[in-house]
This record gives sequence, structure tokens and C-alpha cells, in this order.
Amino acid sequence: MKTKLFPILILVLFIAVLPACAPGLIQVPATDTGSTRTFTLDKPLPATDAVQGVNLSMAVGELHLAGGAQSLLEGEVRYNLAEWKPVIKSREHSLTVSQGEQAYTVRSFPRGEVVNVWNVKLGTVPMNLRLRAAACDATLDLSGLPLQRLDVEAGASDVEVRFDTLNPEQMQSLNYETGLSDVRFLGLANADFAQMTFEGGAGDYTFDFSGDLQRDADVSIKAGLSDVTVVVPAGVSAEVFLVDGLASVYVHDAWATESGHYVNDGSGSQLNITIEMGAGSLRLVNR
Repeated sequence: MKTKLFPILILVLFIAVLPACAPGLIQVPATDTGSTRTFTLDKPLPATDAVQGVNLSMAVGELHLAGGAQSLLEGEVRYNLAEWKPVIKSREHSLTVSQGEQAYTVRSFPRGEVVNVWNVKLGTVPMNLRLRAAACDATLDLSGLPLQRLDVEAGASDVEVRFDTLNPEQMQSLNYETGLSDVRFLGLANADFAQMTFEGGAGDYTFDFSGDLQRDADVSIKAGLSDVTVVVPAGVSAEVFLVDGLASVYVHDAWATESGHYVNDGSGSQLNITIEMGAGSLRLVNR
């Protein structure tokens, strides 16, 4: 992996090294990257229809996630740092694939080009999905996946999250936490969540609520110095409440200002969106 994330990897490892070094005497060993290895993922479908908890925890790298698996989970992880060999833990109604806590506490710098690429497919059983990454470039195509809950924790990252088709399950909550990052949500109405929370640092964030809105939904967005774009199709009922901040607001298309908040007139189910952000810009558009 020789991407813009490589300097972030160095920084992550450097921070991990510091506590073990004597003050004023930093001597950091180096670790040679080895040959690229492939770790195969293949977890059969469960024997019951019970909701499954699927947890993916990676270090720094690339993640490509989609549906289409014939099993609960299938795919592969390609890596070339021995410490990052994936570990699978399976319990009743729960599956975890991780690179272990050692992935966050490697006490040496990698010498050479680092490879850590996850290609994962998920199956068609109802699930609670949790994703965790120290830093990543990721494409998450969650179209049509039966998700009852989605939790994402991603540090410095560039992520696209797609819901091109309707979630077969009603999602209780969608929770996303990130640091310095660019994140794009596409087709959010198709996620069919009751509640969504997003917390981000500085970055560029797009929330596209295209799709088939099935029910009223509450959305909370908190961001630092950021550019935030909210897209709600014309004809979909939505209200945006902006908490006091220094953001500049740009209203386009059918959006209107009403009593201190912003309204997109429509019928049917409604989006209630609360935004709290520092300096930056907020764009409200219809596409």
C-alpha cells in the first residue's frame, strides 16, 4: 500500500513508540516488511435466523466491503507485516475479524512498502455490523445488506458509504465517528434508520439522503472545521436545525429559511437534522 495514508501510518506508529522510549532518547527500531501474504475469510451461514454481530477491526490500510456473499462472510486480507496477521474469533451469534491490539501498538517503523488490503463480502442474514480502523481508504457498499445496526469508528480516513438499494431490515441506529477525514454517504434514505449520529473532526463531509425514505428519522451531525453538504431530494420533507457556530450557510434549490432553521417542503416521512459545527461551510441542496 503506497497511498496518501502511508505518512499517517508512520505517525500512528511513532505515537505508539513514544511511551516506551526514554525521555530525550528516542531510538526507534525498524521492521522489514515481508512478502505479501493472503489470509482467506470464509464463515458459513449460521444455522438459525438470529441476528448476527459482525465486527471488523483493522489497522491502517484499504477496506473494500460489499454484499453478495453466499456465506456469512467471505473474502481475503492481503498483508505484509507479520504483526498484522488477522485473527478470527467466533461465538454464538457473533463473529470478529481483527488484526489484534498489536495492530495499534507496533513498536517499530515499517521499512519498505506496506500492504494491508481487505476485500470482504457479507451475506444475507440480519446483522449488527461494527467496523473499526486506525486509518483507512474505504469503499463500503452496503446496498441491500440486512443491517439492524451500523457502527463505524475510523481515524484519519477517506471513505465512501453507499446504500444504492433499500435495506431489507429496519435499522435501529447508524453511528459514525471519525477524525481528520473525507466521508461521503450516498443513498442514506435507503439505510432505513430511525436514528443517525455522526461525529467528525476537520474534513469534507457529504450526506446524500437520496433513496426511498420509509419512516421519520432523526439525524445528528457534529463536526469541527469542515465543509458539510446535505442533499435532500426535492419533495422529501426535511428540516435542518443549525446549532450556533461560525459556519457559513449556502442554501440552494428548494430549501427555504423559516424561523431560524431550514426547510425542504415535502410530503410523507420526514428527516429531522441537527447540525453542530465550528468554522467552515454548510451547503443545503437538492439533486
